[in-house]
Amino acid sequence: MYSRMIRFPADKSFFLFGPRGTGKSSWVKAAFKGAVYLDLLEAELSLPLSANPQRLSQYIPKGHEDWIVLDEVQKIPELLDEVHRLIEQEHFKFVLTGSSARKLKRKSVNLLAGRALTLFMFPLTNLELGKDFDLTHSLRFGHLPCAYTESDPKAYLQSYAKMYLEEEVKQEGLTRNVGAFSRFLEAASLSQGSILNVSSVARECSVERKTVEQYFIILEDLLLAARLPAFEKRAKRRILQHPKFYFFDVGVYQTLRPRGLLDAPEEIEGHALESLFFQELRAINQYLDLGFELYYWRTPSALEVDFVLYGEGGLFAFEVKRDDKLKPEALRGLKAFLRDYPAAKVYLVYGGSRVLKEGPVEVLPFTHCISKLPDLLARR
Repeated sequence: MYSRMIRFPADKSFFLFGPRGTGKSSWVKAAFKGAVYLDLLEAELSLPLSANPQRLSQYIPKGHEDWIVLDEVQKIPELLDEVHRLIEQEHFKFVLTGSSARKLKRKSVNLLAGRALTLFMFPLTNLELGKDFDLTHSLRFGHLPCAYTESDPKAYLQSYAKMYLEEEVKQEGLTRNVGAFSRFLEAASLSQGSILNVSSVARECSVERKTVEQYFIILEDLLLAARLPAFEKRAKRRILQHPKFYFFDVGVYQTLRPRGLLDAPEEIEGHALESLFFQELRAINQYLDLGFELYYWRTPSALEVDFVLYGEGGLFAFEVKRDDKLKPEALRGLKAFLRDYPAAKVYLVYGGSRVLKEGPVEVLPFTHCISKLPDLLARR
């Protein structure tokens, strides 16, 4: 099992959210070996607790002073009132894992009023994989732990897409038309790394626009996708304002993405490289508590920067290109961004092997860059 970068508080309860398959349960079992572990996916446990959440204390041994883990807490949101009481009265420490924020977003759900921190788990990072990292493998199969440990990662991802992305949605009652949702998943994959046009996706999968918008919300609630907003801080020129769309893992994207005779492999590979970089940015920013907000930047004249990070730590811009040679046109977006934001630190991340410098733009090989992200983003 790979060591994870996630940092947790020593004496405070916390939520741990992340998509299924990212390794939450395995990590919790390894990190909290003395804990009372309650898996709410088990019917023998979930049924009595659903009927009477106050029974929770019956599963905690008398005199227990270690952690208590509630795995998949979103299955019984009403338990959080009892968790709240036990934190206040008994001073218990809880680890509350979840693969969906949908039920917990309801206003009536007790999110413990600051008595528990909120952490996230992502697919494996380059740093967590260490010597096992293989860029070719990562671009095709992504960074879910089983995609690196299973003998047939392609079959695993196909099963993941079928059993989770479809069956879980059906079981949760999030949509009555699983067929339409499956078509939507394929259509959404065509928007990976692109500015999102909900109407276009609706036409592609033959589903009403309002329904498609709800499907995108479902993906976000299940932590399976993210929309990246446009950067508008003190903008000096008009920029596009629609968000870009990404599935949370490049392997899941590759599995869902249909291939046609007219599809250009280099386009798919380009989106895969950009998606993998986005995964790394999100994870490093969260795990190291860097506090950046993530954006993209693009003007109507197609000047673009793939990723902009803005926060107390400064302003950073990254453009990701699959080309193994530096092309002058690849720098146009970053140079335009610098004209508007001269204090920014800007990087071109490419498929070559040499570290270069083009004026204020640092040019870094992809693998080198993602391995150095903590150092780059910590610069002041």
